Amino acid sequence: MAGGTWETQNKLQPGVYINFRSKPSSLVSIGERGIVAGPKALSWGVPGGITVIESTKDVFDKLGYDITSDEMLFLRQAFRGTNKTPGASKVLVYRLPTSGGTAATATIGSLTVTAKYIGGRGNDISIIIAPDLDSQISISDGDDTTYAYTVFFVETVVDGLIQDTQVVGSFTDNETYQIGTIGDLVNNNWVAFSGSAGSALTPTAGTTLTGGADGDAVASGISQALDAIEPYRFDNFVYDGTDQVAKTSVANFVKRLSYGEGRYCQATVANYVAADHDTLISVKNGFTLNTGETLTPEDATWWVGGVEAGAAVNKSLTNKIHPDAVAAVPLYKGTQLDDAIREGSLTFFIEFDAVKVLTDINSYTSFSPDKGKEFSKNRVIRVLYTIANDVYRIFAQNYNGEVNNDDDGRNLYKAECIAEIMTLQGMSPPAIKDFAAEDIEVLPGNDVDAILINVAIQPVDSVEKVYMTVVVKKEAV
Repeated sequence: MAGGTWETQNKLQPGVYINFRSKPSSLVSIGERGIVAGPKALSWGVPGGITVIESTKDVFDKLGYDITSDEMLFLRQAFRGTNKTPGASKVLVYRLPTSGGTAATATIGSLTVTAKYIGGRGNDISIIIAPDLDSQISISDGDDTTYAYTVFFVETVVDGLIQDTQVVGSFTDNETYQIGTIGDLVNNNWVAFSGSAGSALTPTAGTTLTGGADGDAVASGISQALDAIEPYRFDNFVYDGTDQVAKTSVANFVKRLSYGEGRYCQATVANYVAADHDTLISVKNGFTLNTGETLTPEDATWWVGGVEAGAAVNKSLTNKIHPDAVAAVPLYKGTQLDDAIREGSLTFFIEFDAVKVLTDINSYTSFSPDKGKEFSKNRVIRVLYTIANDVYRIFAQNYNGEVNNDDDGRNLYKAECIAEIMTLQGMSPPAIKDFAAEDIEVLPGNDVDAILINVAIQPVDSVEKVYMTVVVKKEAV
């Protein structure tokens, strides 16, 4: 009797033909959030390059400073989170290019040491070259006898802490040794060594590199930043500058990515309600931290960008607290806060001695019948963008070029879309409500390889207003 597998029911011999298949499983998963991107003027790192920071622990090696330093305040804010929601999970930092920047250098005998990157941070690097006293040899040249060391410890020190140690040369006894030379040195994360390879090392108790300079900002810096970051996926782009032309460029950038290319994201800038769009969040004021530092609205964009990116799709930042802030600067109250909401500004205020987000809104204010007030609420936007991005991801990874554009293929994709949206509805608290399978259609498009998706959803927002009437009963007489 025959056997095997089958594709069509066309076997001639009697037998048992079995196909083994996995039960189809849903391809749905809610996309991860929390990625922030943005340009920054820095003193270390690749000029015009992107550095990916996934943890505060790897900041020193990548950006040249400890996370607790003043220079890394922006990253501390991006990762900080609110009292109830997380901050960024990853930050893509673009070091703005400059003109006239130089790398710090030092000359130690025949050895030249050059900082790995241009910038003032290189001036905080020093080199120690210490001989191993146990490696001394005697060299006899006729009537003269000299002494030399064969082994050297070469240390690269940053801010007083040793970051790299190399042992060059070798010694066994007076007849078995290899004198350490410049050619034995290996470049590290902080400096590059150069000079005649066979030249001897010159001991030094500590020689500091000098001459490092950041250089001057270039006018095209923001344009270069947008070009460099565009290939990456991110949830929020932060611009912490004051240049109005740059703000316009950033606003147009995220609008194009979202509504032109289907890569839905937002940007955070300070005081730019002129954008009037759901893709841009405009921060109106700043705050003072419990450490005494006062952050301007521009500085505060990194915290806002981090918490907006990190907030779950079913969470709002309205009334959320900055854990380290003690004062809103400037402090707005009463009708000023009303005006801030009307103009589309995300504003900080004080309540019960805590600095809070007044209401989690973006800069969109030109409401219309086709695009109402709900589009100004960032929780709603997170829902819409999550659905759009996840439906795109599912299609790109699993359906594009793989499934026939017929009823079976479209229904299969429709089932995945339904599962995606039902996942949002099943969250606690739910991100949407009252969704049913009938609220989505996947239809043939105009072209033979196209489909059309129609979907109706009701995003859930957070309670922000309570209207209450208290009736005082008269005492019966």
